[in-house]
Amino acid sequence: MRKERESTVPSQRAPRRTRPGPAPAVRAAGPPRPGPAAWPGTRARARYWVDRTVVRGVTALVAWLALACLVLVAPASALLVWTDSKAPDTLQGKAATVWRTVGQTLRLGGEVGPPLRIALTVFLALVSLLYVSFLVGIVTTALTDRLAELERGQTTVVERGHTLVLGWSEQAPTVVAELLAAHAQRGHGAVVVLADRDKAELERESRDALPSRTRVRLVCRRGRPADPAALARVTPAAARAVVVLPPDGPGADAQVVRTLLALRATVGEGCPVPVVAAVRDGAHLPAARLAAGPGATVLDVDDLAARLLVQCVLEPGLALVLEDLLDFAGAELHTLRPPGLPGRRYGELAAACPDACAVGIVRADGTPHLNPPARTVLAPGDGLLVLAEDHRATVLPAAPAVPAAAWPARPPSPAAARRVLVLGWNRRGERVTEGLAAAGVAAVRDDTTGRPAEPEAYDQVLVLAGPDDDGHPDAPTLVTLLHLRARERERGRSLATVAELTDARNRPLAPAGPRTDLVVTGRLAALLLAQVSQNPHLAAAFDTLFAPTGDGVRLRPATDFVPPGTEATFAALVTAAARHGAAALGYRPRDARRPRLNPPKTETRRWTEGDVLIVVGPA
Repeated sequence: MRKERESTVPSQRAPRRTRPGPAPAVRAAGPPRPGPAAWPGTRARARYWVDRTVVRGVTALVAWLALACLVLVAPASALLVWTDSKAPDTLQGKAATVWRTVGQTLRLGGEVGPPLRIALTVFLALVSLLYVSFLVGIVTTALTDRLAELERGQTTVVERGHTLVLGWSEQAPTVVAELLAAHAQRGHGAVVVLADRDKAELERESRDALPSRTRVRLVCRRGRPADPAALARVTPAAARAVVVLPPDGPGADAQVVRTLLALRATVGEGCPVPVVAAVRDGAHLPAARLAAGPGATVLDVDDLAARLLVQCVLEPGLALVLEDLLDFAGAELHTLRPPGLPGRRYGELAAACPDACAVGIVRADGTPHLNPPARTVLAPGDGLLVLAEDHRATVLPAAPAVPAAAWPARPPSPAAARRVLVLGWNRRGERVTEGLAAAGVAAVRDDTTGRPAEPEAYDQVLVLAGPDDDGHPDAPTLVTLLHLRARERERGRSLATVAELTDARNRPLAPAGPRTDLVVTGRLAALLLAQVSQNPHLAAAFDTLFAPTGDGVRLRPATDFVPPGTEATFAALVTAAARHGAAALGYRPRDARRPRLNPPKTETRRWTEGDVLIVVGPA
């Protein structure tokens, strides 16, 4: 049995010693033994020991800290005493001096005497040390929590006369920038933003919009705009105006309705704070107006974008004019009500504005009347609607002398039938085609993807942005413009194109041709929201101004009012336009793309072919 067992079990005896020789090529299978290189080094072992000590808790940390202090302080104190010439000569005296030095260093009293006295002084010193440590910890924790609360944007805003922006979207930076510019014109104020986003992120996106060297403040707070508790922290009842923005993504209009309801619950039914809100889909407009209450202004962004696109198709080059008209940089619309307006005629008042361009009349009930007849008399409570730098524009008591030169006007050319090729589609497309049809323009929709077929057969090309729920609605517009530019290079002919963009950040990326107008509908809607928030009475004026029919912003050749090559002041052009039923707002030189709104009336230039006069008048 023993031999059989030994034959079936491998031998465990030590191998026989042999002479040194080359190592075998193949080693026996099995786990390798840890060699010196596999064992952790001293630094790794020390780090592992520290990790194990830390996880044991505060008691172990305090003990090790005390031991480390004693190891460092006791030898240093002994060396300090033994090297002092004034130290006691006896060993007991030197030991007492060392203890006193250690106690003073570690704040343990350092008293000498009976053991009970030493123990009591150490106990009192420890109590004092714990008290101070706890006090410092409590103060540090409170400061840390307060700083964290400030970083999270959870504190209460104590402002008065500020403009409150509720919600965040792609248009929010533009709205905030314009509101800051509006407050900068007044020299004071603040813009408060409440959105369910990180406070640091909100400040980072709005930092570039903050004017320099002004007393205007930008305050950002984090919270849900539909939460009454969060709304109460930004004091909406003391605000100058409240702007409610639809967030990006699905359910934006429902969020606007909830925010408006929360605003009414926080402020109350009878608070006179002007509220301006926007919805993306016109189907939610009635619900939003009911939630906002009487006196509030709710804009349909889709309808506004469609009307602006129609006007830009009818008036090529109008997009930049509208941006300059709606922003707070330069001249914008103001309602003037100086003493002495009632009883005066509109034509006389238009000539009596040396630093502004008269646009129309605002009746006492807020109804605008753009470009009225010159003989229209203002009634009590009426205001004069002008394009001016600010609300302090001058209205002279008597009309100044105006050059009486009456140039023969060029008869307007008959409107030819126009055909527009529509590329791309979104939920605003049907409204755009209906608006073009109402203006007598035939819109032909091309649903083919990729390169359009025969765009040269049409008078204009309109490129619509992609669906809003796509996430990148401007991507189809950029691709289509690439194909149009390639076709222009192949055929050697530029195409009159109007392209819609929803985000202003994509404008530098757009491959625009020499006759391409980029209409950033998102930016225009944001500019309009900012304008109406600062002057709610302008909502009706803009609604009339952007209507597809009636008096609107038009681009007319300057030579329709003055013979080519004539040298005249801008005031003379204003008078000439008024004789033909239009109100001049500015001009665009032949060799420039940017318009000049409300230039000095005394500015003289030679008017040539290609100069464009910007007017408010009929189509």
